[in-house]
Amino acid sequence: MSEVIEVPSQAELDRHFSAMGDSVDLINAIVAGTRMISDSVNEKKDCVKRNVDHLELMVAKGWFDSFDLSAVNQAIAVGTAYLVNP
Repeated sequence: MSEVIEVPSQAELDRHFSAMGDSVDLINAIVAGTRMISDSVNEKKDCVKRNVDHLELMVAKGWFDSFDLSAVNQAIAVGTAYLVNP
């Protein structure tokens, strides 16, 4: 028996993609030093980790074939590198 995978409506996909954009922006800003400036390194790492995890989860769903995920994939790479060496 195969599992039925529900794909969200286009409006829902657009909302998810917008939320992914927010994660991309936040990761990039933290890495660039323009967000969470006064927070500790651990707080920044926790935030970047949560947002990288979110992006990886959403990409893994396979819903975004018609979307340009280059910024998302770049943010995952940048965020992952930051977690190793901030």
